[in-house]
Amino acid sequence: MTFEPKILGFLCNWCSYAGADLAGVSRIQYPPNMRVIRVMCSGRINPVFIFKTLLTGIDGVFVLGCHPGDCHYLEGNYEAEKKFIMVQKFLKIVDFDKRVRLDWVSASEGARFAKVVSEFIDSIREQGPSPLSGENIDQELFNNLKAMENSVSSDRIRALVGRQRKITEVENEYGEKVPIDEFNAIFDEAIHDEFVRQRILLSLSTKVLSVKDLAAELKLDPSEILENMLTLKSRGEIDYQSIDGNTPLYMRI
Repeated sequence: MTFEPKILGFLCNWCSYAGADLAGVSRIQYPPNMRVIRVMCSGRINPVFIFKTLLTGIDGVFVLGCHPGDCHYLEGNYEAEKKFIMVQKFLKIVDFDKRVRLDWVSASEGARFAKVVSEFIDSIREQGPSPLSGENIDQELFNNLKAMENSVSSDRIRALVGRQRKITEVENEYGEKVPIDEFNAIFDEAIHDEFVRQRILLSLSTKVLSVKDLAAELKLDPSEILENMLTLKSRGEIDYQSIDGNTPLYMRI
């Protein structure tokens, strides 16, 4: 049987949704695999929506907005792009980034809408069904994406995404700007750390584990696990549960 992808599309009301409507009334042919959710602006799309969608087993997620400079709300699509780049950084950790895409379509581009949707559906068809679809899902991947869903809501990640343009494009009162390469290095480190912390919390939500146990489960160096666990303990999110010999066991609070 030929695999037919299930795609969910988030389309902005003013441009890409109107472009989809134009493609329909113009009878432009494209695969019917995408189900659409209309939003007022692509900047409205919370990254959590994307992870929740992928966790259901959907094969791909497409976000479509107005072309940069043409946003009905001035800068909404720039905000969407920043969020999407952050989502891509997370998904690249587990090599799942090719299942999501961001693109721009105006209200007059019915043919372009059909083209980009067809291209994305073809790319997902080549990748095959999502490992999170069907009865026997990839549990490790599920846990990783669940940790990412929790990570994108953290104060640190949201602050970095929200302040990126101000930090890198606008001088402060001392005439300083953070170079984009320096910002990206800080951002990448924050993404990695928050992902590891959320994976630790997921593991400790169902069982009591030592640093060594967590390092083996998450395939990370024990020193990195310990460093992040100390941060979680300082936040009051985990604590000691007991001592097994000389080994502390931790639980989620």
